[in-house]
Amino acid sequence: MYNVITASNLTLGNITCKKMENSKEDYKIQSLDLETQKLLKTALKALSLPSEPSTVDLEKVSNVIVDQSLKDQVFSKEAGRICYTIVQAEAKHNNGNVFRRNLLNRLQLEFVAREDTRLRSLQEWVCFVTFICNVFDYLKVNNMPMVALVHPVFDCLLRLAQPDSLNNEEEVDCLVLQLHRIGDQLEKMDGQKMDELFYLLRDGFLLQEGLSSMARLLLLEILEFRAGGWMLSDTAQKYYYSEVTD
Repeated sequence: MYNVITASNLTLGNITCKKMENSKEDYKIQSLDLETQKLLKTALKALSLPSEPSTVDLEKVSNVIVDQSLKDQVFSKEAGRICYTIVQAEAKHNNGNVFRRNLLNRLQLEFVAREDTRLRSLQEWVCFVTFICNVFDYLKVNNMPMVALVHPVFDCLLRLAQPDSLNNEEEVDCLVLQLHRIGDQLEKMDGQKMDELFYLLRDGFLLQEGLSSMARLLLLEILEFRAGGWMLSDTAQKYYYSEVTD
């Protein structure tokens, strides 16, 4: 049905592992355009002063962050941290939730339009999935993930597990990266949905024809990752990343 994949003929190598490493780096706000830099810096400064939060247009700030995330894959991996900082600052000074409300409203709009986005621009679709998963990872309520985001995040990941997406390495890579980051949290929120997702991944790995060797390896790795309690054994780590260099 498919060739056995061994570490000697193919590994995750410098593709997924390096992306995972890069996703942990702080995103430098200086790489944004000057107008966006100024807006975010002004917002963060104002929110740090008790007398000034009301001067910040938090709806505009949330829209700028979403817009930037949809066109910049690096930013989409780190934007959740910025969102968290703004949410915490606003809550601390006036117990407000204007930013969070506008952010969730905008995410809802983008979520509804997700299939159109995917058809129009695969890069924008991958950025959106990365961003919503990043927001899910950072924004908590009473130290728990936001319930409002659980099903939208699952729906995005389930879309990435469909046959047409599994035939696209960029989407498979996105799916695996998100599951590495938030899979454990998601499973605690809805184990049944996670089972449904992994049934699709298992069937795709075993039954779907036309998958690239890299896509098969990515799927095999994430199947083993979950089976191991959302971690890889030392042996598996060496198997999948044996050719990764510093």
